[in-house]
Amino acid sequence: MKILKYLFFLLLILFIAGAIYFATKDGTYDISESKVIEAPLSLVFDEVNDYKTWEEWGPWKQEDPTMVFNYPEKTSGEGASYSWNGKEVDGSMRTTQVIPNQRIEQQITFITPAGEREAEVFWQFQEVEKGTEVTWGIRGEHTLTDKAYFTLTGYDFDGEMRKMYQLGLDNLNQEVVEAMKAYTIKVDGLTQYSGGFYMYTTTSTTLENVTDKVNELLPQVRSFMEGNNITISGKPLTLYNARDTSTNSAIISGGIPTTSRIVVPEDSAILCGFMPSYTVIKTTLTGDLTYLKEAWKKTEDYLSQTGYNQVEGSAIFEVYVKGAEEDPNPATWITELYIPVQIAEPENELL
Repeated sequence: MKILKYLFFLLLILFIAGAIYFATKDGTYDISESKVIEAPLSLVFDEVNDYKTWEEWGPWKQEDPTMVFNYPEKTSGEGASYSWNGKEVDGSMRTTQVIPNQRIEQQITFITPAGEREAEVFWQFQEVEKGTEVTWGIRGEHTLTDKAYFTLTGYDFDGEMRKMYQLGLDNLNQEVVEAMKAYTIKVDGLTQYSGGFYMYTTTSTTLENVTDKVNELLPQVRSFMEGNNITISGKPLTLYNARDTSTNSAIISGGIPTTSRIVVPEDSAILCGFMPSYTVIKTTLTGDLTYLKEAWKKTEDYLSQTGYNQVEGSAIFEVYVKGAEEDPNPATWITELYIPVQIAEPENELL
């Protein structure tokens, strides 16, 4: 019996000594990883701010495909939350603070076989030259049990968290970049374009450089109109006065509609033009302007298939219905393409 008593006291002493040892070990942690995502800041921020997107890019479901996510009514902004049920760990997360396009603070709770664990999660967003730098981190303090477990088993908590955050940021980057590439092209067919007056300026360019040139021309026209109190009455447009695929060249005019004819000085680089009402073949591109070449190809194929002829002396043109000023996500941009066409008059039937 004395031996058992001594063993009991020895184990008790070891337990107390171990508890004291692990209790004195620093259990605080503050871990973060960063990545530059080639996308507009507001687009990346909105992706992270809505918990419903986390199921797509979060790294944890790759480790536990059985994980089930549960969403309440509010999934973005302060007070938003979600929860999950996993094979080994359940949990929940709640957003505690949001500074739009700058920072997000969240409270996370893990429900494990060893009890609940809580920590603070934080996100930092900063606009940089190539896009948006995103920092994702977590801070908290390990329990006595966790400190003992990590020490005895050699489990590298910091290293494993860094790997998970690196994977999550890589997934986030892929998700955002791929979403920006989404596009549709719809040939709407015949419709009417009402025409009207517009202010414009003209230049020559290569076909692949049209968008860059348009981005130079349109601000010049807008600045001229605003500086001279000229009414803007429609969306910006580009007219192809000449377009030659064999020489890879084009003469384009960047224009903005106005309400009436404007008389400008003879030496003005900004002029006033008039587009008559046309019957046109219309195509709608929803997506980045890099898909314009494909959209024009489909429009011209439709023209060829239907047998219509372009109006002699007319210019094909693009109207930018929605662009970066309205939404930083290129997948939502809307550009309308028009080719003025001749409609044959019906022959008079003999009585």
